[in-house]
Amino acid sequence: MPAERLSPARAGRPAWRGAASVLAIAALAAGLAACSADPLAEQYRAGDSKGFIAGDSRVVEIAPDDRGEPVAFSGATETGETVGSDDYAGGVLVVNFWYAACGPCRAEAPELEEAFATFEGQDVAFLGVNTSDSPDAAAAFADTYGVTYPSLIAADDGAIKLSFAQRTPINATPTTLVLDKEGRVAARIIGQLMDASILETLVRETLEES
Repeated sequence: MPAERLSPARAGRPAWRGAASVLAIAALAAGLAACSADPLAEQYRAGDSKGFIAGDSRVVEIAPDDRGEPVAFSGATETGETVGSDDYAGGVLVVNFWYAACGPCRAEAPELEEAFATFEGQDVAFLGVNTSDSPDAAAAFADTYGVTYPSLIAADDGAIKLSFAQRTPINATPTTLVLDKEGRVAARIIGQLMDASILETLVRETLEES
């Protein structure tokens, strides 16, 4: 795996990092409880690689020289459309791992959609990876929470999750990745996205890279 570092507070940066830490104290108690009781969490603790556990909302940024190989993936969305890494080549791609019964996934859905709308018309795309639901259940979630970008359905397609797991740890739900223009993992949010501005800053930094 490439060398990684926790994102530091830097001069001129928005003050969201401190705010996110404060929000995490209140929000994570509910979030961790919601996901720690689900069957996927139990599978992960038991050593089943298909299981996921709740994260702690950390932001990890990876320097360009340490990003390793691009993620190559392909799969079907909730509407049956086949999409893959080649469809997103040359732009920044945000990938969010989620499933409908996960409380933090429901809580962060509006923040993800807000960030998605911010980059409309730019070389930025969003893609979900639903880890356990049927296409109909994933589509119902999108309708309920106003999610307008597609999701790959990975419940019966282990190759999708493996494609990402080979490049970066995916051991929490939700997890959000930012892939650079070469398809490499540039940043990772481990756990619930607490505020859209966190993701927006990561995407802007990645988008501005030469």
